[in-house]
Amino acid sequence: MTTGSLFDEPPAQAAATTAPLADRMRPTGFDELVGQDTLLGRGRPLRHAIERDTLQSIILWGPPGTGKTTLARLIASVTKSRFVAFSAVLSGIKEIRAVMAAAEDGRRLGDRRTILFVDEIHRFNKAQQDAFLPSVEAGDIALIGATTENPSFEVNAALLSRSQVYVLQPLAEADIATILTRALTDGTRGLGKQDLQVDPEALAAIARHANGDARIALNLLELGTAAAVARTAEADEPGRARLDLALAAETMQRRALVYDKDGEEHFNLISALHKSMRNSDPDAAIYWLARMIEAGEDPLYVARRLVRFASEDIGNADPQALTVAVAAKEAVHFVGMPEGNTALAQAALYLASAPKSNAVYTAYGRAATDAHRDVAEPVPLHLRNAPTRLMRQLDYGKGYRYAHDEPETVAAIDCLPPSLRGRQYYVPTTRGFEKTLARRLAAWQRIKAHRRRPAPSPPSEPVVTPSDKSPRGPARRTED
Repeated sequence: MTTGSLFDEPPAQAAATTAPLADRMRPTGFDELVGQDTLLGRGRPLRHAIERDTLQSIILWGPPGTGKTTLARLIASVTKSRFVAFSAVLSGIKEIRAVMAAAEDGRRLGDRRTILFVDEIHRFNKAQQDAFLPSVEAGDIALIGATTENPSFEVNAALLSRSQVYVLQPLAEADIATILTRALTDGTRGLGKQDLQVDPEALAAIARHANGDARIALNLLELGTAAAVARTAEADEPGRARLDLALAAETMQRRALVYDKDGEEHFNLISALHKSMRNSDPDAAIYWLARMIEAGEDPLYVARRLVRFASEDIGNADPQALTVAVAAKEAVHFVGMPEGNTALAQAALYLASAPKSNAVYTAYGRAATDAHRDVAEPVPLHLRNAPTRLMRQLDYGKGYRYAHDEPETVAAIDCLPPSLRGRQYYVPTTRGFEKTLARRLAAWQRIKAHRRRPAPSPPSEPVVTPSDKSPRGPARRTED
């Protein structure tokens, strides 16, 4: 356990030039905060609770570089409570129990309450998280957990129900630019004492490249300015160091896209791809596909999702869609990556541009519901094969009509169990090829209905007896 180790350094030491620029430029008060105004703006409930030292257990959820640890530092600096911090990566049950015991003792003796900051709380397992519960419930500690993962999946339900979740958003480009400008002009903690010229285009490129992460932006600025100083020192006529767009681009190289193949972002991106294709938006579909592939997603996983989409959202509106999706999967498997990316792109664009129908998906859902809910009736006898004499004696196959021997290859027989006769699971739409299928199925239904009607009886004629032929009329009935 590390008690207060993240926050106990005096300001001068924290601002030492040996520390990374991102660490030196952390805000030391609310007035220096940039971004997250909806949570930490003046008068907001979270800021009010921090300033009044009435903070209860909270979970800070957001991407890297959005201010979770910075906020913990601010809480440590303004709160009158005992502040303890440790990382889930380095601590275990033993350390947790020691903190809980100290917090209980402090509260019982009337000492200050304890605020416990747990960085990367999602890395704690269930047993470790459960260890917090008694102290949280008793009010011995106020827990502050920081996580980049969705708390719904990574934090125990019991602990989550006792905490307020605050979502920190990626910083806007304008906010990142403000942070970079402050670092360039700050002569105490930043780069203000260096004789630097940073082109506005370079600053804007860094802000955009950081993708909402202030830490990445400040690290890139520090690398870029160091490269500019080194280049100037090596020049024949050294002058003022200049960070231009070209040098900034060399420093940035290729951005590593934020992505976790096992986390929420994985599911968010595949959901965006699926829904963009469903909404017939090929431009959005190709963008989300590229985001996944360029971030290192398994291409065969993407291919499997395309195959699923072809049946679920297109179906028989364009039967070729499934062929295209399966072909893309085979192409990726055959040629590998990165060459397989165009096969996936071709399939995604085709699927996004195809007519849509979920009739196959809903038909299966209705049939599956009936299969689970209703009595599993035996297969009607006329649909059963009868390869043996006993089976024929038991009427297997009796009444079956071979469709190919019937006009229009449609036989007037029922193929559903008796209790489900007349049930329609598949209802084709009027889009794409399903329009043809709808007309075809309707025609077959009319044929079946016509053939099931009983044949009309011939008109009846009066029975004529020999006496009826007499001109005197019918014979009179006599009594015996």
